[in-house]
Amino acid sequence: MNLKDSSLLKYRADIDGLRAVAVLLVVGFHAFPSAITGGFIGVDVFFVISGFLISGIILQGLSAGTFSFVDFYARRTRRIFPTLTLVLRASWALGWVVLQSDEYSRLLKHEASGAAFVLNYVLASEGGYFDRVAESKPLLHLWSLGVEEHFYALWPFVLWCVWRLRQKLWLAILLLCLGSFIWNLVNIQTKPIDTFYSLQTRLWELMLGAGLAYINAFNPKLLPQTEMAKAVSSISGLLLIATGAVFIDSKSIFPGWWALLPTIGAALLIASQVDGF
Repeated sequence: MNLKDSSLLKYRADIDGLRAVAVLLVVGFHAFPSAITGGFIGVDVFFVISGFLISGIILQGLSAGTFSFVDFYARRTRRIFPTLTLVLRASWALGWVVLQSDEYSRLLKHEASGAAFVLNYVLASEGGYFDRVAESKPLLHLWSLGVEEHFYALWPFVLWCVWRLRQKLWLAILLLCLGSFIWNLVNIQTKPIDTFYSLQTRLWELMLGAGLAYINAFNPKLLPQTEMAKAVSSISGLLLIATGAVFIDSKSIFPGWWALLPTIGAALLIASQVDGF
């Protein structure tokens, strides 16, 4: 298999804009939870973006015969650790001043878990994302980084193995996406907290982005081609995300079926800018 477009990974201003929308949604939810009740869906938008970009990087490297696990993880380290270190140090210093002893002890536990990228599972053992006690957890937002890092750890090996075995990449992506989504639906009623925080029940969101990367790389004609199609895709994506932000709230069974709104919305927005691929 060969990529149809060598510029697959060129800069995408629209994706930076979509990232900004996702950040504003999450910040808005925590700042004004009664006004932006579904702002936390910004994380789901991020997952789709990550699945798209990371899969694109891997696919381009595999197709060109230049993919290196060492280089891939070195890039991820250079991108993530400087900012993460700054956040952890600032939280440690500020927590020393403003937190009670028990709160500070919990913060140190969360810092260690965040540095090891397992905070999502630690938080799952302590309670839900929407519990009132969550308001006193300064590093709550790092749960999604844990999910993404687990994805980064596993997905390159899966893609590499499927590629080397000359199997159908699209089938692997589809099966993982469907399997994870079904797992999400099956567990959301009985294990809502674990379902919210776990990679296995969030993987389908990342796989939506991976599927887009695959289509863009090997069959871009399936993406919107005309200006009208791009406009419809873009507007539909925005409407889906906006609908989720307005109608989803902390009482919604989430992720579940509700998560289709922000994830499909993000996928449609990314797909609408096919000229920038």
